[in-house]
Amino acid sequence: MFLLTFQSPGPILFELGPLTVRWYGLLIASAVLIGATLSQSLANKRHLKPDIMWDLAVWLVIAAIPCARLYYVFFEWEQYANRPGDIIAIWQGGIAIHGAMIGAILATLIFSRVNRVSVWQLLDLIAPSAILGQAIGRWGNFFNSEAFGRPTDLPWKLYIPLSSRPPGWQQFEYFHPTFLYESLWNLGIFALLLTLFFWGMRQGNRLKVGTLFFVYALGYSTGRLWIEGLRMDSLMLGGLRVAQLVSLGGILIGAFGLIWLYILKGSLTRENRS
Repeated sequence: MFLLTFQSPGPILFELGPLTVRWYGLLIASAVLIGATLSQSLANKRHLKPDIMWDLAVWLVIAAIPCARLYYVFFEWEQYANRPGDIIAIWQGGIAIHGAMIGAILATLIFSRVNRVSVWQLLDLIAPSAILGQAIGRWGNFFNSEAFGRPTDLPWKLYIPLSSRPPGWQQFEYFHPTFLYESLWNLGIFALLLTLFFWGMRQGNRLKVGTLFFVYALGYSTGRLWIEGLRMDSLMLGGLRVAQLVSLGGILIGAFGLIWLYILKGSLTRENRS
């Protein structure tokens, strides 16, 4: 029988005197560097000044990481109300990708206005990097023993130490490795986006600007919708999972965006010409 059991070695990579290097921080930094390099390469192929993507990367980091943390803290305020000093302890985990996405989109919108570059062009170029970064970043949850799913006895499973198990579930040792599910799903979306990008290049740029972003929104949100249903630590709004609500919005944005680009926009253009 196929067996695949995951167990985190711990959140700390190494300590050197007062310096503590954590897996979470290393993975985020790696995702940023790899993503910026990839976006620069894609920008060059679309004949956009490559250096602009490095400038945008700085804006994205400044906006996305604080927004990801504030988004998480907002929905988990009860645990931070009496410990406000922990709000900045991002190295302990506790960031929300939807908060990062909101911050990144707002930063890209402002950046495009300042630099007079199409916002849809920029969003297309960062979409593959974003989903790849999300695939890498999910492994930070593995090292922190967080963002796991319900208990499972499947051949593939994640061991969670007693100290990290939710109250009332201490008798269970193995849980769904939802970090792995989402990481693999994201890698699939990443492959799809790159395939579409290079297909469009070979077809004489027939891929309409904005397509990659809308496919990203649709693809990622679809995966997150079902994976979130397995998790035990979802951010909640009343009795509803916040990530699922936002994912439904992402699916609608992605679907209607593609319909607009390839059906409605063309129809309106033909009508105006007639």
